[in-house]
Amino acid sequence: MDAALGLPILVGLIAVALLFDFLNGLHDAANSIATIVSTRVLRPQFAVFWAAFFNFIAFMVFGLHVAQTIGTGIIDPAVVDAQVIFAALIGAIVWNLVTWGLGIPSSSSHALIGGLVGGGMAKAGISAAVWSGLSKTVLAIVLSPLVGFLLAMILVAIVSWASVRSTPFAVDRAFRILQFASASLYSLGHGGNDAQKTMGIIAVLLYSQGHLGGEFSVPFWVVLSCQAAMALGTLMGGWRIVRTMGLRITKLTPMQGFCAETGGAVTLFMATFLGVPVSTTHTITGAIVGVGAARRVSAVRWNVASSIVYAWVITIPASAIVAALTWWAVQIFVR
Repeated sequence: MDAALGLPILVGLIAVALLFDFLNGLHDAANSIATIVSTRVLRPQFAVFWAAFFNFIAFMVFGLHVAQTIGTGIIDPAVVDAQVIFAALIGAIVWNLVTWGLGIPSSSSHALIGGLVGGGMAKAGISAAVWSGLSKTVLAIVLSPLVGFLLAMILVAIVSWASVRSTPFAVDRAFRILQFASASLYSLGHGGNDAQKTMGIIAVLLYSQGHLGGEFSVPFWVVLSCQAAMALGTLMGGWRIVRTMGLRITKLTPMQGFCAETGGAVTLFMATFLGVPVSTTHTITGAIVGVGAARRVSAVRWNVASSIVYAWVITIPASAIVAALTWWAVQIFVR
């Protein structure tokens, strides 16, 4: 661990972490609102307020298991110091800005995890990694979109069967109302899983500087700060990625939007309660593809979906490389 940091440097690092959280909300706003906007149930300006509110109150519903995983289950807390945290955040922020600029819905979560791995390994080699937690996270890269995909397909089948005797107008009207509930649940799951990742980063920084005593924990002010930063980022929107998520993968009806959001929300709720830091981007993309494929395979624009998958594959190594380069640059500057 480092010697104790001066207060200005510590506050500065916490500010950078909250900036990442803000960009996470900005980058991942599409995850929460793309379906409800694309089905024209809510206008974009109202949808972001709706999502931001449920992003913020998520701490009232979930525990802090994901924050615990990020803080102690990706790299060894003994390796963590201010330089590792700074490198991790820069790696994640740079990758988020690149993919946001290109309109690619990559994972902020995995960018942060890649940043942690890159910064930690640059300092201490492969021994820095906590392989049990890291392998669980990598496994979630595959499982979260798959679970979202399957749940959304199953929901489409159930809902289609249940509404077979209803008129299309009645079904459309009912699901326009129900989509408010499903969008709320998804935004709640997004705030619960994603904001905790930054909580874990700030908490492990405080722990490494001896501000938490001998036991890792997440102070309540950190919880509130991270939820507020994410909600504010969501308010700012992320319209480039909303267009990709809500319009380019497949065309959605209110019923399909409800199924995608509900399937994604159930996946996020399960992962958050289990303490697995999954990607909300992966989850909702899998669910949207699932509802499109339930209609017919050709309803999905597979070229768009495949380009998103490529971004998933390279997110962790790309952000890890940026973080490692940042760590080495800091060493040169410090010397």
